[in-house]
Amino acid sequence: MIDIQIEPAQFEYDVQSLVQAFYTGHPFKINDRVENSYRKISVKYEKNKICISVWSKEKEPVEGEMFCDFSDRRETKNILKKLLYKLLSADTKEKLPWGTLTGIRPSKIPEMMLEEDISRKEIMSYMKETYLISDEKLNLAIDIADRERQILSKINYKHGFSLYVGIPFCPTTCLYCSFTSFPIEKYRKKVDLYLDAVIKEIKYLGIKLKNRELNTVYIGGGTPTTLEPNQLDRLINALKDNFDFSTVVEFTVEAGRPDSITEDKIMVLKKHGVSRISINPQTMNEKTLEIIGRKHTVSQVKEAFAIARKCGMDNINMDFIVGLPGENAQMVKYSMEEALKLNPDGITVHSLALKRASRLNVEKDRYCDMTMENSSRLMKITEEYAGKMKMVPYYMYRQKNMVGNQENVGYSKVGKEGIYNILMMGDYQNVWAAGAGAVTKLLSKDRKEGKRIDTLKNVDLYIDRIDEMIERKKVVKLD
Repeated sequence: MIDIQIEPAQFEYDVQSLVQAFYTGHPFKINDRVENSYRKISVKYEKNKICISVWSKEKEPVEGEMFCDFSDRRETKNILKKLLYKLLSADTKEKLPWGTLTGIRPSKIPEMMLEEDISRKEIMSYMKETYLISDEKLNLAIDIADRERQILSKINYKHGFSLYVGIPFCPTTCLYCSFTSFPIEKYRKKVDLYLDAVIKEIKYLGIKLKNRELNTVYIGGGTPTTLEPNQLDRLINALKDNFDFSTVVEFTVEAGRPDSITEDKIMVLKKHGVSRISINPQTMNEKTLEIIGRKHTVSQVKEAFAIARKCGMDNINMDFIVGLPGENAQMVKYSMEEALKLNPDGITVHSLALKRASRLNVEKDRYCDMTMENSSRLMKITEEYAGKMKMVPYYMYRQKNMVGNQENVGYSKVGKEGIYNILMMGDYQNVWAAGAGAVTKLLSKDRKEGKRIDTLKNVDLYIDRIDEMIERKKVVKLD
């Protein structure tokens, strides 16, 4: 247990995030005295300075202080995190690739600075001094921020919106997953009832947003291709009957699990003008697929990919996870070699995140003898293979409890970017959502604040209370 004392209690979340990044997996308590603690960390805000101490039984304490007049909250937070980082780095003899940045979007600050026509050199200098980021990650963040601007310059996103539809069914639940998903075989008889409810919500949104410009559509999950061909057809017909697709620049369906993909289903997507799909192996190592509960083979990945190409799909993304239990550099390289042979149009590389509700976290004692390794070295392997596939990074985000304190990066060939991903993760526009567990994100005009509208995650409750789900959206007034 790590004992954290903050006096007076301020910036607890920022302190907690950095402590967790340095001491991955160790539980902690804030301002609650702990006996026999692994580490004791004291943060004190005095008259003109911040004082921090880090104690442990086996080492001399590490202590430091920095001047601070507390006049500006953001500046105070940066000083606090910078001092805490240096002391935790001294205690652990480690450095974090992203320095003191613990937020979801490391490219957000460079993006804002580019908007103000600040030079790359000035951005590099400011970010290194303020946030202690490594050169490698800083270059990645600036490159992505610049590329996002170029891509979005061709889209009328400021006056438009994106639409997300959630299909919360999967063949099985993966070991690492915490998303809303239910085993399709158990819920097969309820799928049509679920579609009735989703289509009712879609019809309402079509009326509410009829004077707005729809830019991107994303059907995700779960695994949307667990639906039968006629069910996919019904769902997409409902979307097209209730929304004007003439302004849609991207229509994505997350096919996801290779064992759910058939030629009939892909032909339905192709018929309706779906422009991008994702086929997600996560790894091309059979042993790992078995460990994480995917219940499909590498051969099925290749077969699904071949089917999609045969049906004319010319923008196929593939998701991979780095840091899966038992995987090492050689296995990551093997997955990338197999991807190279398939030649997808994009790959999204995720760092394994130990999510609270996932089986991997809940049952972690079962996997304690397996390493879960990620590092800049492993991410570099994926970057190199993306380059071999003539792809460049176009979006990025981070999550809590990521193995190795790395990031998730989307790579694509030029012109094959996932535009919905950029708009949604970058908080560039409103995303309206329908379906169980689907989250609507509405932004203020300056994009600095947002409002979430959640729906119930449980499929049965969502179906039974669909009118209540719609009512939650009715109260929102459009500008």
